[in-house]
Amino acid sequence: VQLQASGGGLVQAGGSLRLSCTVSGITFSNYNVGWFRQAPGKEREFVAAIRRSATTYYSDSVKGRFTIASDNAKNTVTLQMDSLKPEDTAIYYCAVRNGLRIGYVYNNIRSYDYRGQGTLVTVSS
Repeated sequence: VQLQASGGGLVQAGGSLRLSCTVSGITFSNYNVGWFRQAPGKEREFVAAIRRSATTYYSDSVKGRFTIASDNAKNTVTLQMDSLKPEDTAIYYCAVRNGLRIGYVYNNIRSYDYRGQGTLVTVSS
């Protein structure tokens, strides 16, 4: 199983970025996908998740600014990030969890089966 996160970069506060997570090696439509981030010196935190049913979840800190979406035909989940703030600066990771298993906790990284390498997002003030 491979997860490839891309789309990070440097953007000014108030700007936008779109991250993509492309997954191979699984039946993508059976999986839930989550985005997490880790800022320097801070613990990893939940950002957003989407179930295979298309139900979405967001952390309070990004709700209304970020949008998660899934494209099963492309085995890709995107995270559209608008109105970015300097505090959004972090390495962003995507992770997947088999949606056919019970016990999914969308905001807990340990609930996921696989995690990819991150992509760095830097928001300047």
